[in-house]
Amino acid sequence: MKLDRIQIRQFRNLTDIDIRPASRLNLLLGSNGSGKSSLLEAIHYLGFGRSFRSNKHQHVIQHECDAFTVFCQVATEIRSGLLNIGYQRFRNGDSLIKVDGEPQKRISDLVRLLPIQLFTPASVEVISGSPGLRRKFLDWGLFHVEPSYLELSLRYQQVLKQRNALIRQGNLSREGHYWNEILATAGEQIDRLRKVFVEALEPYILRNLSYFLPEFCPEISYHSGWDSSLTLEQALHESKQKDQKYGFTSVGPHKADLRFRIKSVAAQELLSRGQARMLMAALLLAQSQHFQDTRSRGCVFLLDDIGAELDEDKRQAFIEALLNTSAQLFVTAIEKGQIDFVDNYTDKKVFHVEHGQVKEE
Repeated sequence: MKLDRIQIRQFRNLTDIDIRPASRLNLLLGSNGSGKSSLLEAIHYLGFGRSFRSNKHQHVIQHECDAFTVFCQVATEIRSGLLNIGYQRFRNGDSLIKVDGEPQKRISDLVRLLPIQLFTPASVEVISGSPGLRRKFLDWGLFHVEPSYLELSLRYQQVLKQRNALIRQGNLSREGHYWNEILATAGEQIDRLRKVFVEALEPYILRNLSYFLPEFCPEISYHSGWDSSLTLEQALHESKQKDQKYGFTSVGPHKADLRFRIKSVAAQELLSRGQARMLMAALLLAQSQHFQDTRSRGCVFLLDDIGAELDEDKRQAFIEALLNTSAQLFVTAIEKGQIDFVDNYTDKKVFHVEHGQVKEE
């Protein structure tokens, strides 16, 4: 999948942008505040329906404008010809998604068409932050390689919401067995898919780490979110009193975690920020490699501030490995000297970003 044309309107300091990127490597050069990260942010909306810099979409809409618009033409492996995709977000919270002129009801209909990955200095929070961030990492991969995963996850979340409501209402004793059974069925299906996915992803991760972090040998483990000696239904039954005390369901795949340990110590306790960033690079690269091998498709990869905490050899190896997965790359840098090695590539374009204007070199 390649973005053949990108148009952005009224998005942060990008008033009217129209570019035709290269199918392989795109370098965005500009000083801090020029708009290069905003361009990546606009593309990110197409793959996630949200920003990676703000929780409030109103902050990205230009002042005195009612909405922003991101439009792209996509060359995809799943059909011949270009696919026209448009995303518009209004200040009141509404959104409009169109694919070849046809309105789409769910953001997932758009996201499935555009597998987009992101690597920024903040990506290390997946390693050091809450388990929820690591679950999102796993769920991105499963969403794009396992067709049934979205509906299964939605069903689980709906039942979980119902069970939590019963807990708060004090009705779990009366109706709990019924909802425990339904929740356990969906939860164990999710758990099985995640375990299979982690097992498939692990060889890619370890191979990448042998280069990015050769001085360490991290142990990778997936934790289901409940006592593995019990079925989920049994765990739900045993957690009843605790759940009633705290007002929510305390066990299940919504509490799962992907853990990294080095010599039995949590990786985040031993790694420097730069080393954690290299671990995250290995993880995201593994996702891209696995996606290419299982679906025979490349993703769009956004690399913001590639020079932060990665030395030149690591930057070059990371970009080279991503290009080998048929990914289309958009890379930001303050100056070209940070990635002089891009001169070795032929299928590339360089764009200069200044005061919200984008010009192709």
